[in-house]
Amino acid sequence: MNVILRVCASLQARYIIPYQQAHFDKTKYGKRLTAYKGKYAGKRCFLIGNGPSLRAEDLTKLHESGEVTFAFNRIYNIFDKTPWRPTFYISQDEKMLAGCADIVSKLQGAEKFIPIQLKWWNDIAINNAIYFNIVAQQTEDPRQFRFSDNISQCMYNSSTCMYTAAQLAAYMGFQKIFLIGVDHQFHISQNSKGEIVVDNSVKDYFTDKYNEDKDRLYIPNTERSTLTYLAMKHHCDARNIVVYNATRGGKLEVFPRIEFDSLLE
Repeated sequence: MNVILRVCASLQARYIIPYQQAHFDKTKYGKRLTAYKGKYAGKRCFLIGNGPSLRAEDLTKLHESGEVTFAFNRIYNIFDKTPWRPTFYISQDEKMLAGCADIVSKLQGAEKFIPIQLKWWNDIAINNAIYFNIVAQQTEDPRQFRFSDNISQCMYNSSTCMYTAAQLAAYMGFQKIFLIGVDHQFHISQNSKGEIVVDNSVKDYFTDKYNEDKDRLYIPNTERSTLTYLAMKHHCDARNIVVYNATRGGKLEVFPRIEFDSLLE
C-alpha cells in the first residue's frame, strides 16, 4: 500500500499538478475566480496593512460605512477590539500561515484567498478557501514585475501581499484603492545588501502578539518592497486605478497621501 501511495504522489507531483498549474483557468479553482471579474466596477476599496499605525476605531468606521476591505495574514489579532471584519482575506506567506492555519480556517465572514501551492506543496489546507495560482516573477527586478489581468489563470508573486491584493482588486473592477496601516517601517528589516537593520524607535505591527514566533518568519526587505510598490503604482496607473496612501504616518511615499478621516465624512 505504501508503494502505491508513493507512486500516486510521484505522479501527482510530476504530471498532474504541473498540468493543473499550466491550465489553472480550466480547473474548478480557476473557474470559481471568474465570478469576481468586474463585480465591483467603479467602486473603491481599502487595503488594510498590519502596521503599528492601524487603529481599531478606524476599522470600526469602515465597518459602519459599509466599505469593502482587504486584510492580510494575522489581522485577526485586532478582532477583539472592533466589530469590523474584512470583506476579503489574503495570506500567501507559508511561514506566516503555517503558524496560524487553524485560526484562519475558523475565520468567519471574510472570503479567504490562498495560493493553491500552499495546499499542494506545503500541506496547508484552509477551510472554505478560494484558491488562486501564484506564479513567480521572471525577474528579480521589481521594475519589470508582471501584473495579472486574469486571476483565473494566475496572480504574480512579490514581496508584499499588497501587490497580490492590487491584482485582485483590479480584476474586480475597483477604480480607487486606499491603503491604511501600511507603515512601511520595521523594528528589524533588511536592506538591499541583505544586511540587518535595527530601528528601536518603531514597532513591527499593531500588536506585539502578531509575531511572537518572529524567529521563524521572514525578515522584511523594505527597499525591495518600495520597488514593488512602485511596480504596483505603475500597473494601477496603466489601468486607470488610483491608489492613495491613507496611512496615519509611516514611511511609504510612493502613492499620493490622503487623510483617512476625510474619506468618511
